Amino acid sequence: MLNKNLNYLIALVWLVNGLFCKVFNLVPRHQEIVETILQVYNGRPLTIAIGLAETGMALWIVSRYKRKLNAITQIVIIASMNILEAIYAPHILLGGKWNGVFAFLFILVIYANQFLLKKRAY
Repeated sequence: MLNKNLNYLIALVWLVNGLFCKVFNLVPRHQEIVETILQVYNGRPLTIAIGLAETGMALWIVSRYKRKLNAITQIVIIASMNILEAIYAPHILLGGKWNGVFAFLFILVIYANQFLLKKRAY
């Protein structure tokens, strides 16, 4: 049951950050981060594309299709995004220097959920 609930919680994080924060632009700071890292003037189309990809990630998680590949993909994306943000846009991050700690904890949750917790069919 824990595995199933964590799976939905992880998907929810991707959905909220992708659809609501980026696509619906409820958190404009996300677009500012995209513009700063990619050094573009109008990052709205790119921010929407990233948000749609994150929304797709949420759907992929819920589908349970190729779960191990999905978990590895999530971990690589989260680590990459946070390294880039820490280097190029630390002044924009909500959590500041703590952002990396939260990202690492999220990576640990994803790893534990996929590779350590006992799986049950649901």
